[in-house]
Amino acid sequence: MALFPFCKTPTGAIRVTRIQLVLYCCLLSLIIYFLHGRKVGGSVKSLHPYFHAIEMARGGDMTDMVAVKAAPAKNPLETPWGAPLVWGDTRSAARRRAKFEEQGMRTGLLVLVVGTYAQFIRRFLSSAEVHFLPGQMVTYYILTDNPRTLDPPIELGPDRQMKVIPVAEQPGWGRLAQRRMALFADAIKDPIGSEVEYVFCADIDQEFVAPVGEEIFGDLVATLHPELYGMPRNAFPYEVEEVSSACVEEDEGDYYYTSELYGGLVSEMYKLVRACSFLILQDQANGLMARGLEESYLNRYLINHRPTCVLSPEYSWWDSDLTADVPVQRLVSLGRQCGALDKEKRDEYKC
Repeated sequence: MALFPFCKTPTGAIRVTRIQLVLYCCLLSLIIYFLHGRKVGGSVKSLHPYFHAIEMARGGDMTDMVAVKAAPAKNPLETPWGAPLVWGDTRSAARRRAKFEEQGMRTGLLVLVVGTYAQFIRRFLSSAEVHFLPGQMVTYYILTDNPRTLDPPIELGPDRQMKVIPVAEQPGWGRLAQRRMALFADAIKDPIGSEVEYVFCADIDQEFVAPVGEEIFGDLVATLHPELYGMPRNAFPYEVEEVSSACVEEDEGDYYYTSELYGGLVSEMYKLVRACSFLILQDQANGLMARGLEESYLNRYLINHRPTCVLSPEYSWWDSDLTADVPVQRLVSLGRQCGALDKEKRDEYKC
């Protein structure tokens, strides 16, 4: 039986009703949507916290998941609320660099290095020296449980310095996710708040591979998640449990942001990490933790306090069948990248 049976006139001609025509147009639109600008991939292993949580709950991996790779037809330069959406090689990004580069601002780059994450510290800092705000005054704030991992000291360029802030070890990924926002809040309150104007928080298992300049500055800056950029709103792994402080309603949310890189004015960043820490503590008191871990609380906050500057997935990228194609890869997540590779490629990437 046909999906939409045609009617025939007495002469044998096919007659299409208005309703059938509308339905066929809708069906054709859906087919074009899925074929144009999207790529069906093979097996993929994503390390997004939400996907990881599902994987652990099922007691297996998700390598049999069929991925749809987003590739938007064109890259918007502005968010729906009028904030700049930054692609590093555009004219608007060049204007932003020109606006900020002469202001002589002091910027902090804040990372947490505990346990086995110490293996990434030298690669991260060496790449940041080349690509992160070249020519600007930058202080690297290293929260670590083992300062000896920085011996011998890494040679830094002019107007660059490093400050080590000892913290107690927080073993385990889950524990780390519960505590990082609180540790960042303490560090921003003292000493960072009195030493720099801007601060950016980054995951240590990343590498700068192309320039990340003054175009990233803003009062409150967030970065689009590369696996979810261009996807429909219902694909975003927001927290949906109403009992969680990170819960997002169906009619909320514009983008899904990554926790790999975010920043802004020190005053705005202190508000962000303090609020997220409080939300996490609320859930902990009730025996809860959002399915996307700290990224869920970050997204909850950024829905209530929309960023004044949004960075494209160029500024947080790794290769998977889910990640959007970008003009330039600027900051690459080694942790998420390496976790998705087989042994041969892990050796190639020096994981």
